[in-house]
Amino acid sequence: MASPNASVEASRQFKVGDDMGWQQPPHNNTSFYAQWAATKRFHVGDSLVFEYQNDSIMSVEKWDYYHCDSSEPITAFNNGKSIVNLESNGAFYFISGTDDHCINGQRLMVDVMSPHPPSISAPSPSLHHHHHTSSALSLSTFSLILLLAFGVSFSVAIN
Repeated sequence: MASPNASVEASRQFKVGDDMGWQQPPHNNTSFYAQWAATKRFHVGDSLVFEYQNDSIMSVEKWDYYHCDSSEPITAFNNGKSIVNLESNGAFYFISGTDDHCINGQRLMVDVMSPHPPSISAPSPSLHHHHHTSSALSLSTFSLILLLAFGVSFSVAIN
């Protein structure tokens, strides 16, 4: 059962490529999407938003990703804006379906981690709780003084 102070962190939506979106990277920048993904932490429940023009996005197997093979995609989209929900952990591979775009760096691999951990808020301090602590301290101090006084009285009575 969840604590009343616990809450699950909200899922996030990531726009692939940020402002550049999903398009063939500039010349000689074939690692653009790998660098973009390296700065993100993807969790189960998050989603990827691909925005593109005159292009497509394909979800593919690992081998197809590394060989830029678009002949047997798992899924394919070409509507200009595609949202892919990350529903399980592990590696996911995406390539462009446009000729030569994948070879020129328009491919993305994301490593999806377990769901977002719950955020647990610390309980707020209770003034009543502190009152008990002070009372307990006062009571133990009083007991110690009483014990010392009894010990001194007993010691004087024996001598």
